[in-house]
Amino acid sequence: MTTKRLALYARVSTDDQRADLQLDALRQYAQARGLEVAREYVDHESGAKESRPALNEMLADARRGRISAVAVWKIDRLGRSVAHLLTVLTELQSLGVAFVSLQEAIDTGTPAGRMVFTFLGAVAEFERAIIAERVKAGMQAAKNRGRHCGRPRARVDLPLARKLRSEGKPLRQVAALAGVSLATLSRVLAA
Repeated sequence: MTTKRLALYARVSTDDQRADLQLDALRQYAQARGLEVAREYVDHESGAKESRPALNEMLADARRGRISAVAVWKIDRLGRSVAHLLTVLTELQSLGVAFVSLQEAIDTGTPAGRMVFTFLGAVAEFERAIIAERVKAGMQAAKNRGRHCGRPRARVDLPLARKLRSEGKPLRQVAALAGVSLATLSRVLAA
């Protein structure tokens, strides 16, 4: 049996705060289970920031096979948004790296832990669907008020386009001269 190489990850929001309490609890967890602590990673950043130096280093070490499990004191130490958490946890899972959160008693090395992970995935998918619905509803409301959503509409000099077409110029050439796509020119001329 190979010994798990455990990464301990702690995060505090400011430089004034200390990660000692988190790390002490994580070290006790590792010692009680006879796990080798490969490395401790500590970030002094907001959990809302997805790119954090120690987190990025830890993920790089996971990709290199240097760690086989990651432990955090509390899941919000890893990240605040469900979508970001799921991205990190999915990457760890794809690398065969287990994830443990002490306070929530999550361990993806167990069937119950994998179930919680799957549930988090469902919550993130639900969150994305709700956001998409809100965006769609907002765009429809703007459209109902007469506002245009999306890219600015292309302006076509219609008299010039018709003149060039009457002179026998091909559509593709007229579109290029007008600075619009062939589809846009065709739509404008057909209207």
